[in-house]
Amino acid sequence: MSVQPLIQAVEQADSAASLLKAVVSLVKANSIESIPTLINVLGYNNPGAAVAAVDGLTQLGEPAVIPLLEQLDGYNYGARAWAVRALSGIGDPRALEVLLESAGSDFSLSVRRAAARGLGMIQWDKLPPEQIPDAQFKTLMILQKTSQDPEWIVRYAGVFGLQGLAIALHETQPEWFAKIKEQLEYIVNNDETTSVRARAKWAIQKL
Repeated sequence: MSVQPLIQAVEQADSAASLLKAVVSLVKANSIESIPTLINVLGYNNPGAAVAAVDGLTQLGEPAVIPLLEQLDGYNYGARAWAVRALSGIGDPRALEVLLESAGSDFSLSVRRAAARGLGMIQWDKLPPEQIPDAQFKTLMILQKTSQDPEWIVRYAGVFGLQGLAIALHETQPEWFAKIKEQLEYIVNNDETTSVRARAKWAIQKL
């Protein structure tokens, strides 16, 4: 079945409800042909449709990465924020620089949170082996920064990111693994938010 009618339904939607319904139907088709349309939806002022589009792009995975990176719009902040969420969910290392920048310095706590989570989901085996140590070190530095973020939900996501990174490098970089564990133990003993302390404790148990 052609996805063109589904794409047209998105483009011709005349209300927030009809747009959301059309995007959900397009996502269900799970077609790479839908990627440009789903990316366009990220720029609409419709959070429900944007969430559905992010889910669809994440589901499509690798084929969506380059189109997302090419469409990152520094002037349309809303679209950029949603694109970062999609890239975070995909975990492709080609988005690493965007995620590092977003986790470390974006003014939106929800974007910092999404990017910090995404750093814990990077598929490191897709990077050339000689690039992995430097990339993982940069990631460690940013995640240490997010673990001190003033917003607790960003710190919580940073713990998730630290756990994911620790699992990825525990055999290849034992010193960094020990550093992450030490950071998590510090969070357990010192973070002001109960849920962050509990998440860090759980992360230590899983390492």
